[in-house]
Amino acid sequence: MTEKKWAILIGVIVLLAFSLPFTLLTNIDKWYGSFFIWIVLALIVVICNITLTKNWGKYK
Repeated sequence: MTEKKWAILIGVIVLLAFSLPFTLLTNIDKWYGSFFIWIVLALIVVICNITLTKNWGKYK
């Protein structure tokens, strides 16, 4: 994937991190409902960043 597509994917994940707690998780009264989603989404972003940057510097 190109860098632009990775950036769009990460942007969508960030938007999900803001929107999910206020839409799908509104009926969950415990704080750990949103916290769990944020941890999962953060791990996905970290994996995306590792995948995106693993070959940087190899090609000139």
